[in-house]
Amino acid sequence: MKRQDPYRFATLHGEQAVQDRQITAFPIDPIAIARGLDIEVVAKPARSAGVSGMLIRVGNAFAIAYATHIDNAGFQRFSIAHELGHYFLPGHADAVLGPDGVHESHAGFGSADRYELEADHFAAGLLMPRRMFAAELRRSGDGLAAIERLAGICQTSFRATAMRYTQCASDPVAIVVSTGATIDYCFMSDALRDLDGIDWIRKHQAVPAGTATQSFNRDAAKIRRAARANGESNLQTWFGGSRSIELREDVIGLGGDGKTLTVLHSFQLPDDDDEDDEDGLVESWAPRWGRS
Repeated sequence: MKRQDPYRFATLHGEQAVQDRQITAFPIDPIAIARGLDIEVVAKPARSAGVSGMLIRVGNAFAIAYATHIDNAGFQRFSIAHELGHYFLPGHADAVLGPDGVHESHAGFGSADRYELEADHFAAGLLMPRRMFAAELRRSGDGLAAIERLAGICQTSFRATAMRYTQCASDPVAIVVSTGATIDYCFMSDALRDLDGIDWIRKHQAVPAGTATQSFNRDAAKIRRAARANGESNLQTWFGGSRSIELREDVIGLGGDGKTLTVLHSFQLPDDDDEDDEDGLVESWAPRWGRS
């Protein structure tokens, strides 16, 4: 049975907010959407480590503050869209706002908190609605080059764009975010999820030995300066199972937070005829003990 995306409803809410405003071209401006709702948006230094933004309520009025400690316009735009998620999504404001009317967010798909993840997926839907994003994806090729082009068009961060890339891609692809020797999380396209005979990458697994990512992550300076690497890899190396399928591995450092983005793409899948031939070969060599 195909696993359902538990955050699909949050993504759809983000897409609906764009559709309701009849926005049909990238980039989508989350500040304009907020101010259209009389929500003031201000830039502020983060009050604590890891905070990407704040939703503030005073009486019936709302404001959004976004952190500036990460000098990345795409990340800041995503942080604003994330706060809009807390505003739009049913029950969020009452659930996340503290007694002082302030909620500090941790955007970027790294949180284990349900409300933070829902707001992340809302932000992805708002800034990269599926229909518009998929049309650009078809013109963008694959791998890190495609993500870079899409991030430029949507004015979104590499990390958020990469996640949306896996959601909208028709081919088997995956993105992995890692810190040092450990995998933080992985997103897979539906086409990859549907492959038989593979395991899913889990949080806190080790980065597979012998991969371009493992080698890249040994050099913190490369990560800080957003250096890149690429190489050949294999489905079994990353996902286990019994299928040996070659693929491409693109790697880029994500800067000051010490994380790395890996894109697994261009899977060399066998044709159906090849798989039938292999099954026939196995059958032809199967022992016939007990047969006359």
